[in-house]
Amino acid sequence: MTQMTEQFGRIGVLMGGVSSERGISLKSGKAITEALLRLGCDVIALDITDGDDEVIESLLKDANIDLAFIALHGALGEDGAIQSILVHANIPYTGSGIEASRLAFNKVLAQNIFKKNGMVIPSYVTLLKGDQLHRDAVIGELGGFPIIVKPACEGSSIGIHLVNSKEDLNDAVECARQYDDTILLEQYIKGKELTVSILGQEALPVVEICPKRDFFDFEAKYTKGMTEYIVPAGISESIACELQRAALKAHKIRSEERRVGKECRSRWSPYH
Repeated sequence: MTQMTEQFGRIGVLMGGVSSERGISLKSGKAITEALLRLGCDVIALDITDGDDEVIESLLKDANIDLAFIALHGALGEDGAIQSILVHANIPYTGSGIEASRLAFNKVLAQNIFKKNGMVIPSYVTLLKGDQLHRDAVIGELGGFPIIVKPACEGSSIGIHLVNSKEDLNDAVECARQYDDTILLEQYIKGKELTVSILGQEALPVVEICPKRDFFDFEAKYTKGMTEYIVPAGISESIACELQRAALKAHKIRSEERRVGKECRSRWSPYH
């Protein structure tokens, strides 16, 4: 038995899933599995092909794992659903907890919470199921074009459009509605694409994302050579510190979670 096995036991890498991001998840899961094997871990790759909670829990128990490494993308993997199932099965897992996952996955709920807690965010308009798009009002609210249109609950930039004209706005909204009933329209802010990860309670160095497309879309994210990642980012130390502080603040926000949590329970999650 290796030291890694003694420390972590048998690790199940959860991948695949039933969302629109299944293919990307399988690639992520394969890379994670291979990396853990190189480290000497006892690893089993678990391809989730069914969205039923009881089927998933049975698969987890049959695999006899001590720890779940979540490599699922999108619904089921990032919305608190698989986290709920793992808690019910008493299996520890990587990543954020149930409530944080639920809130962060829903972009509208996340923006509402950030706004109420004084975070600096773009102006935005929400369209719910059945809402009509009043283009002139939306354009005025967001300060004109370009406008970002995105489904509330999707990842990997799926269903997102950078809209530059009034004529294209309807089509962008209808495309986004193929993925979610709730749509987020945001003010476009031109500038550097920067991201900060949080490990535990520590903000990691700022990463600058430089896509070779108009924005960091699906193709830029997953096509080799289409995006350059610069670490540390080419910004001043003061701006980097400000970004890290903002990322930590967003990470630590808890005041709205309990009240809003019930609003964003996923259809995948029966365990609360």
